[in-house]
Amino acid sequence: MPFSQQWMMWALLSAIFAAMTAIFAKIGIRGVDSDLATLIRTAIIMLVLIAFVWGAGKWRNPLELSAKTWIFLSLSALATGASWVCYFRALQAGPASQVAPIDKLSLVLVAIFAFAFLDERPSLREWGGIAMVAGGVLLLALKR
Repeated sequence: MPFSQQWMMWALLSAIFAAMTAIFAKIGIRGVDSDLATLIRTAIIMLVLIAFVWGAGKWRNPLELSAKTWIFLSLSALATGASWVCYFRALQAGPASQVAPIDKLSLVLVAIFAFAFLDERPSLREWGGIAMVAGGVLLLALKR
């Protein structure tokens, strides 16, 4: 599979790992403060990524990156951290089968933000799919 087409495989793996994250986290945060659990998870991720980047020979001096790269990676990190804190708190308080679908509203928001800020223009068919995802999220998350 050409590298330009590998994105779909990586996206599917991301979805699988995200699903596992919800289940493992829901089990792991029983009796633990959700913020402490987020810190532990983040520390483990840091250790794994350091080993991966170093072992794959991908390390380069971060100080050589542009200011723009630093700003946007920092903003992304802050958004990720806020997302994780909120996600773990939601998982601790609610059922994983309802928390995870609401979290997936991010797909709808990404489409809207990409339209507004990245000049991406989904087709009418794609907007229909995005609307169906939003509807599906509501059906799953608002079950009684």
